[in-house]
Amino acid sequence: MPKQIDTILTNIGQLLTMESSGPRAGSAMQDLHVIEDAVVGIHDQRIVFAGKKGSEAGYEAENMIDCGGRLVTPGLVDPHTHLVFGGSREKELNLKLQGISYLDILAQGGGILSTVKETKAASEEELIEKGLFHLGRMLSYGITTAEVKSGYGLDKETELKQLAAAKKLQDRQPIDLVTTFMGAHAIPPEDRDSPDEFLNRMIALLPEIKEKQLAQFADIFTETGVFTVSQSRRYLKKAAEAGFGLKIHADEIDPLGGAELAAELHAVSADHLVGASDEGIQQLAASGTIAVLLPGTTFYLGKHTYARAREMIDAGVRVSLATDFNPGSSPTENLQLIMSIAALHLKMTAEEIWHAVTVNAAYAIGKGEEAGQLKAGRSADLVIWEAPNYMYIPYHYGVNHVHRVIKDGKTVVTREGTALG
Repeated sequence: MPKQIDTILTNIGQLLTMESSGPRAGSAMQDLHVIEDAVVGIHDQRIVFAGKKGSEAGYEAENMIDCGGRLVTPGLVDPHTHLVFGGSREKELNLKLQGISYLDILAQGGGILSTVKETKAASEEELIEKGLFHLGRMLSYGITTAEVKSGYGLDKETELKQLAAAKKLQDRQPIDLVTTFMGAHAIPPEDRDSPDEFLNRMIALLPEIKEKQLAQFADIFTETGVFTVSQSRRYLKKAAEAGFGLKIHADEIDPLGGAELAAELHAVSADHLVGASDEGIQQLAASGTIAVLLPGTTFYLGKHTYARAREMIDAGVRVSLATDFNPGSSPTENLQLIMSIAALHLKMTAEEIWHAVTVNAAYAIGKGEEAGQLKAGRSADLVIWEAPNYMYIPYHYGVNHVHRVIKDGKTVVTREGTALG
């Protein structure tokens, strides 16, 4: 007698299960196992089988989904966002067009400091409602797991408010969220002459954040005009002592040695890395720290130099991709667009890109054993794409290719719109 399960997906043109025992590095990012004419079985929110046609033998389901020859993959993972914030910064676009740099805008009280002001003024519920709007968009683009940073408070009250909003967002929408405390995101104007005192206040918050389980990771912006390598080392060591996983905004603009610091401290990820040195790249490869590249930020800021993804991959660095969704330097929730930019400007192959937005991205936020792969026992988080093969998504840019998003075994997005509830 056939075993009854909840759902069977049939007539899958190409299936990417992305099975891996860890994050992929070097040539292994090219090794993409593509299953054609495939099926997937789902029961109790979990994958039962995912493989060639015939794997469904001995099973039956009331809910049969004909994929019509479409591509099916794990849900996308976005490992770097600044999702919870107040206001927006569209007025800064004209300044960028005039050639005013990001750091100059920051020095004028714009940039991060502008968003800090708006975030302080917003209530927790207002931040949640705004976050729900952006998460809905992310879900519609196929993202089923994402990281969320604080960092637009720069004081105890607002940082805790951001983190509390992020925690409540987890219970009010389907995307799985991982939170990161990034109080060390900028130096407030009143602390410009005493950055170490400000950093001490952020360090003092770590025990309370840990006790309230408001964040899994701690992050810091190591950059000219923000925090030095020495300051960042002190902060991150304190965060590690408090039990946080470590992340670092490293070498986004200038090659200060952020990549080397991330490798030294065995951070889970080093993010941005546009200015990473040759030595930094080699050390990241040796340490196992995952490089989270954010080409959408480079694109939006109008820069011509992108992170050296090809050299990183050739050196054996584990590379992932993220939107860096934020109101100033990358206002997009569309990870599919980032995939196209990665192909065109980072010179990454389609095979490498798929690893970078699934397996490697999941490991970059501590979700490697839960997200980014389709195999028996894993959460049934997957996307049916309006595409015949995996190469089509980065190739055809600027549109949403999602046909259906399934989260924990339930359809949450269809091509016609959301299907929540």
